[in-house]
Amino acid sequence: MTHKASYIGPKIALYQPDIPQNTAAIIRTCSCLGVKLEIIEPCGFFLSDPRFKRIVMDYMDISSIKFYKSYEDFEGAKKNQRIILATTKATEIYTNFKYKKNDTLLFGRESYGVPDNLHKTINYKIKIPMIENKRSLNLATSAAIIISETLRQTIY
Repeated sequence: MTHKASYIGPKIALYQPDIPQNTAAIIRTCSCLGVKLEIIEPCGFFLSDPRFKRIVMDYMDISSIKFYKSYEDFEGAKKNQRIILATTKATEIYTNFKYKKNDTLLFGRESYGVPDNLHKTINYKIKIPMIENKRSLNLATSAAIIISETLRQTIY
């Protein structure tokens, strides 16, 4: 199914991303699905990084990405919206969660996730079920899996 509207539903937010290839792949996913991307700085790389540019290709529209200088700025902008943290520490499976169009899906750093103090303050947490003793999926893969479900519930 295709649609003409851009930025039609839930958003993806990346907390201080540190692998340029993952961020670039998420930008491509957002561009193709009409999902707004938000990046909480600092990033662990420059947008001019060749590894980033190789994957993002011509999918990056800088005007479609909102940057926040800190988590506090991000949280302040979300006062009337839900922040949903994707984490392996959650108990709720992502397909059982009921999403809303103005939700923001937050993904932590590839190397660390989100700090414990943020983890404790975020009320909504979801996970992708995995085989026992596996650490985690790739960040770009996780974002694609979960955003697909949010769009299925809220748009299609």
